[in-house]
Amino acid sequence: MSAWNVDKIDEMALPPCHTLFQFHVQDKELSCQLYQRSADMFLGVPFNIASYSLLVCIFSEILNLKPGDFIWTGGDCHIYNNHFEQVKEQIQRKPMQPPSLQIPKFNSIEEVLKSTPKDFRLVNYSPMESIKAPMAV
Repeated sequence: MSAWNVDKIDEMALPPCHTLFQFHVQDKELSCQLYQRSADMFLGVPFNIASYSLLVCIFSEILNLKPGDFIWTGGDCHIYNNHFEQVKEQIQRKPMQPPSLQIPKFNSIEEVLKSTPKDFRLVNYSPMESIKAPMAV
């Protein structure tokens, strides 16, 4: 699936950074590979990884498959100059135990569209204090 909509690029602040993705089914698992043509490693990439991982879980539920691997591939991977201090702070942190995700039973895209964020739960999620950084466009 491509996020690239050529006839709309001139209307966008930026062309889509997460350009295309594909699903793969093997051994009753649904995996996804995302290609990101431009990758803001501090702000954008973590959000894209979380979003597409959630998408894998949602489609796995609809298709009655287990969530498989999420593979991220980046083109122009960069850290903006005004994010250096935030990145230094981030890499000094020690990783926490990951939470688990609970989502409703979905049988169709229509059911997903009727859901709200309250229908999704991160169990045993212990977030660290957020690190603020300006968005670069």
